[in-house]
Amino acid sequence: MTNAAPALHPQTPASAVVVDHLNRQLASAQVLLLNAKRYHWTVEGPHFRDYHLRFEELYQAVLPMVDELGERIRQLGSVPVTSPQQLVEHTAARISDPAKPLDAAAMVREALENEQRVIDLMHEGIDLSAREGDPGTSDLLTGFVQVHQKEAWFLRSMLG
Repeated sequence: MTNAAPALHPQTPASAVVVDHLNRQLASAQVLLLNAKRYHWTVEGPHFRDYHLRFEELYQAVLPMVDELGERIRQLGSVPVTSPQQLVEHTAARISDPAKPLDAAAMVREALENEQRVIDLMHEGIDLSAREGDPGTSDLLTGFVQVHQKEAWFLRSMLG
């Protein structure tokens, strides 16, 4: 008798494509987290509190997605990306350069650009997982895209 639980959807060539996409989503979400923390910790200016809290809210919105994406990858019988090198290789988001000082508005613009990249990637993932017969992944990403669309709206509104 084996103690290993079978994957919900055993690894197949089709699900390997979905897993690769999910790992891109996972890496991108982790980059969004790191960027949001950078902004949260380093923002300055007359509206410090508003920006500081907004970037914390952005971080909090993305944090649960990291866990759910990693767990979905495990459910599909694969292993999530976890190392810094893997994040760099797989992310669709741009990693904020700590050597480049940013004012609050530049942080918001950078965060908004990354939100849009992730939204676009999620739309691709929804279509891909539907084509590959994986409604669970499609449903997961559909819920996440709504969160990212809301975050993008907040960020756009801050820019005026």
